[in-house]
Amino acid sequence: MQMETFQWKKNQTLAEDYITGKGKAKSLFPYHFGNAEDWQARVNWLDGAKDAPHVERERLVGMLEAYNRRVGNTDVALEHIAALGDQQTLAIVGGQQAGLFGGQLMILYKAITIIQLAREWRTKLQRIVVPIFWIAGEDHDFDEVNHVHVLSNTQQIEKLKVEHPTGVRTSVSRLPLSSEAWEEALNKLDQSLMDTEFKASLLDKMRSAAGDGATLSDAFARWMAMLFGEYGLVLIDADEPSVRALESSMFEQMVVQNESFTASLLRSQAEVSQSGYGIQAEIHEDAANLFVFAEGARLLLHREREHFTDKKNTVSYTKAELRDKAESTPEQLSNNVMSRPLMQEYLFPVLATVLGPGEIAYWALTKQAFEHFHMRMPIVVPRLEFTLIEGTIKKQMDKYELTLTDVLERFDEKKQAWLDAQDTLQLNERFEAVKESFLSAYAPLVESLSSINPGVKKLGDTNLAKIVEQIEYLHHKASEASHTQFDAAIRQLDRVRLTIFPLAKPQERVYNGCAYLNRYGNVWLHHLLETPIPVDGMHRIYYL
Repeated sequence: MQMETFQWKKNQTLAEDYITGKGKAKSLFPYHFGNAEDWQARVNWLDGAKDAPHVERERLVGMLEAYNRRVGNTDVALEHIAALGDQQTLAIVGGQQAGLFGGQLMILYKAITIIQLAREWRTKLQRIVVPIFWIAGEDHDFDEVNHVHVLSNTQQIEKLKVEHPTGVRTSVSRLPLSSEAWEEALNKLDQSLMDTEFKASLLDKMRSAAGDGATLSDAFARWMAMLFGEYGLVLIDADEPSVRALESSMFEQMVVQNESFTASLLRSQAEVSQSGYGIQAEIHEDAANLFVFAEGARLLLHREREHFTDKKNTVSYTKAELRDKAESTPEQLSNNVMSRPLMQEYLFPVLATVLGPGEIAYWALTKQAFEHFHMRMPIVVPRLEFTLIEGTIKKQMDKYELTLTDVLERFDEKKQAWLDAQDTLQLNERFEAVKESFLSAYAPLVESLSSINPGVKKLGDTNLAKIVEQIEYLHHKASEASHTQFDAAIRQLDRVRLTIFPLAKPQERVYNGCAYLNRYGNVWLHHLLETPIPVDGMHRIYYL
């Protein structure tokens, strides 16, 4: 396996500074992933945190076992779940929304990071550390998860998607897709994949994951179990009714202490702002930081005088009514981005949480909320990042003398420079010389025409401009004709760019993993899972 590190600057300054230890970002978090002493301090805190609210482990184990059996997870994962019943067992947790066909590559990389960290710290601590993937099935942004992008043979980035089955803004986990919708999506995936020795098996697994009127969350969980179950990755869907039942007590406290809960978030927001960073999510004084399921939809609540209501006043609850809902029907409540970290801490003995750059910025706003509920934010760890470069792409980069930085920062310039270097007729220089020669001879003549009369001078100016335009037109056409000699080269150059930086984004944030699993099988995935890789915030180039 050939791999090299690359300093790919994050778009999120707070996350960049936290990872590199620069600026004031470290002070916004209680621990730093790069400090071994902080890992031990976190273990000590978890062992001694008697006042922190947490769910009974026996109930947690029962819920996880039932769900993981239902989605077809492995015996290794079930053994990890059973181990969570022991007070000595710790967890590494990370998660993502349930994307179609497994979503973007970065989701696979997050799972890899979780598994790598759990294995590393199990060895270092000589304690069981369980890898857990939190599926954000409660999220209602269907358009964010209903599609994948693939690079076609015609070098077009194509979008494969499924349509919303109802149009109602409710949890993705509550939206079963019809067998026809799944079959149409699978057929599109089939058409997008080249024929390889792995294709039939891959599609069979996908069809198995999507069976029985599956929601996107169901299919995602089954697929993740197929990919990572042998490594013991435990799965949880945040919108499972059995999960909500466990969360009841914490929901109740979030309702009862809602004003002070929001106040703690506002204090952290002020701290982030005072440290010189932009705010990833604006927190308002009247925010309840909870959703409710009502009228078939997932509605964000805020406080309006003595009531909790949504922005359209579809529903309205007193604090007592919302507290009763938390106690009697917790499946009707749902976390938002600010309360979800606290709920994760309530459910699991979290040694560390694996986050992307945007999530790191979100979590910086929750530090004082953790403390408000007698908790402490876990160690925040950046997920591993990769760019997959196939052998043909590497050869083309070498052929055209392109570095990764060239592709990311000056691709058009390098492409044009290469094309210009192929211009043996020196068309650019010769056409420029002709134009300059013409202008130097003709422009003074036109200028002298003003002595005859202004009308003749104006006609001369128009005539000069038309001749220059025709020279430039011929230059353009000649360049186009010359470039057709290099169509194959242009396609190769463009494929390099589309592979590494599609839609002006990192590859891992655009493409789905199925194309690579189809071409290379699971070998590359197992390499990334089984080779110890430092979780250091660096981007890695993996050569297939």
